[in-house]
Amino acid sequence: MSEIMYVRGDATVPSAKGVKLIAHVCNDIGGWGKGFVVALSRRWPAPEAAYRAWHRERATNDFGLGAVQFVQVEPYVWVANMIGQRGIRTGSKGVPVRYEAIDTALDRLADKALELGASVHMPRIGCGLAGGKWSRVEPLIIERLVRRGVPVTVYDHGEARS
Repeated sequence: MSEIMYVRGDATVPSAKGVKLIAHVCNDIGGWGKGFVVALSRRWPAPEAAYRAWHRERATNDFGLGAVQFVQVEPYVWVANMIGQRGIRTGSKGVPVRYEAIDTALDRLADKALELGASVHMPRIGCGLAGGKWSRVEPLIIERLVRRGVPVTVYDHGEARS
């Protein structure tokens, strides 16, 4: 079984051949403007526009924890907006990350990756502004993606770690 590949670099510039799915975690309140999404929006306006419309029209769609929206940004590049955090602030209920929602979203991501024959590229999802721990997220990625044969690359800014 292959493992997650860790590289130093920018997840918005995936270093792989073929179809690529760039996955990241979004909140469930329609906020977009801090963290990894800033780099995404600098490169392509479509994922932000799609996310905002998805949130705005949430009464008539599947927007909510665990949902995933796939946005094609180039002929061989898609962005997966995964709803994996409740709100944006740490409060009495703890940090915003919701591991169950990330798990559900990763399962949907794997289905799409297999359908497209795509590799998956991501920062350490759920571990930045969402406040999650990589030790909780990494096993979900292994279970949902790696075990199903989906190649996964995780990008770290600065030094590559494993």
